Order: sequence, then structure tokens, then C-alpha cells
Amino acid sequence: MPAVTRASRPRIGGRGRPPDSRRDGGATVDCVLLIDQMNTYAYLIAAVVGYLLGAIPFGYLLVRVLKGEDVRATGSGNIGATNVARTSPGLGAATLLLDAAKGLAAVLVARVLFSGPHQPLIMTTAACFAVLGHLFPIWLKFRGGKGVATTFGAFILLTPKSILCMVGLFLILAVAFRYVSLGSISVAASFPLLAWALGEYADSRQLVLIAVVSALVIWRHRRNIGRLATGTEAKLGRKSGAKSGTPGATRG
Repeated sequence: MPAVTRASRPRIGGRGRPPDSRRDGGATVDCVLLIDQMNTYAYLIAAVVGYLLGAIPFGYLLVRVLKGEDVRATGSGNIGATNVARTSPGLGAATLLLDAAKGLAAVLVARVLFSGPHQPLIMTTAACFAVLGHLFPIWLKFRGGKGVATTFGAFILLTPKSILCMVGLFLILAVAFRYVSLGSISVAASFPLLAWALGEYADSRQLVLIAVVSALVIWRHRRNIGRLATGTEAKLGRKSGAKSGTPGATRG
């Protein structure tokens, strides 16, 4: 009988113990679950930060602080740049820039806080919720603006070519037909198509979020669409009369 040498003898326990595949498999599962949990937290944080930044009602605050008026009680009753400009062109321009800036800020925060393969989708989530915050700000009983400027700012880093095309299309339509709403509705409708055609997405779910944003912006213009159809929409440069009804009841 051949002698059993130390090298050939099976080792039991201690450092010589053969790998436990079940233990390794359990560790792998735990690691995957931890990563999924961290990703979930990342999306939640991006959504909350995006919403809170987007919900800052710059148009309302500027008119209230600097003019002592409630912008919701004039013109279309909207807190966006177009209606603010009816009260003060300077404040309208400031509102436009600040509404775009808060969308950009939401995406920049997400980019700084999170990295890795999920970063583009996390940033798109922040952008989407920034627009949601502008459309439905909790501070004004969820009656906000229409989201065009915030959409431009929120997606300028994610889909720069699409945004540049949209800005150009908006200017052409607004100047040619003198309807700001027509330009806004058109660029919102074109956004998902442009992002898809120009390949400005790393994950198909980004296109879904972009389509959701576009649909919401168009929905917020539903009354404008009705007035465009009947020929009663106010043209660019024409002042609207004082808004009737209680402040906060949005007509435009």
C-alpha cells in the first residue's frame, strides 16, 4: 500500500480548508443586494434634490419681493418667465435664467454625488424631477410653471445637441408666428425624437423619462393649445389683461 504523504493527505478545516462555494455564493448575493440598495438610494436622493430645486418658484418670488405683487393674479396666472415679463421684462429675463439654472443645478448635484455606470440615468432622474418640481411646486399648492426653461437647463448637459436644436426651433417659431406657446409645444414634442435621433442616451430608460417630461410640458400647455385652435391665444408682445378670479387659479 502506498504511503499517504503529507502533500496528498486531504486537509480538513483551518487554512487548508477547500473553498465553500455556498459561502462564496451567499457573499456574492449580499454584495449584489447591497449595490442595488445603494443604487436605489442614489435615485431617491437625486429625485428629492431635483424636485426641491425645481420647486423654487423664482418668478413668484421675484415679483413678490421686488414689485410687491402676486404674479399669479395677472396675465395668464402662470409663474413662468413669459407671464412675469408682462409685469416686468427685466424680471421675466431673470426668471428665465433662474428657472434654467435650477434645472442645471439639480443635474450637477447628481453628477457630483454619484458616479459609475448608473450615473447618466441618475442624472436624468434628477433632471426629470427638477421639471416636475417646477410644474408642481409644493410651496404653491402644486400650481407652477410650464417647464420649458427648466427643461432646457436640466437637460443641457445630458442632451446638448437636442437642446440647441430645440432652442433654434423655438426661436424660429416664436418669431415667425409670434406665439410663445406654439414654440414651447413644438420643442417639447420634438425632444424625445431629437434625443433618439442624435443618440443622446446611454440607457433606453433615459428616453422614457425624456418622453414623460415632454408629455407633461405639453399637458401644461393644454389651454394654450385650445386657444391656438380657436385663434384667441395672445401673441408675443401683447399684454394680457388683469387676471380675474383668485390668485393661484391658473388660466394659462
